[in-house]
Amino acid sequence: MTVKPAPCSESTLTDRYQTTIPEPIRKALGLNKRDKICYTLQSDGQVVISRTDTTENDPILGEFLNFLAQDIKNNPQHLETLSSDLVNRVQSLVSDVDLDLDAPLLDEDE
Repeated sequence: MTVKPAPCSESTLTDRYQTTIPEPIRKALGLNKRDKICYTLQSDGQVVISRTDTTENDPILGEFLNFLAQDIKNNPQHLETLSSDLVNRVQSLVSDVDLDLDAPLLDEDE
């Protein structure tokens, strides 16, 4: 995709260091809600913002998952099923927990 140079697009940082990506930038990068973006610091101090490739895998997570798969394959005797009592207990512990992934972070969560 060829992007024509455009005037500077500004946004403001909130007290929690959050910002809104300006519409022309969102459109140029093809960003949608919940997409990930990448900030690359250049040697000259400039920052390049780009859309994170959603097909890119986390190499550390991939290695960990491979380790788990190999361990399960080599040691199936270590696998245990969860008892229905444990499942019921966990469900009772989290049944009243409300989670809003779109809510801003609280100061103590940063």
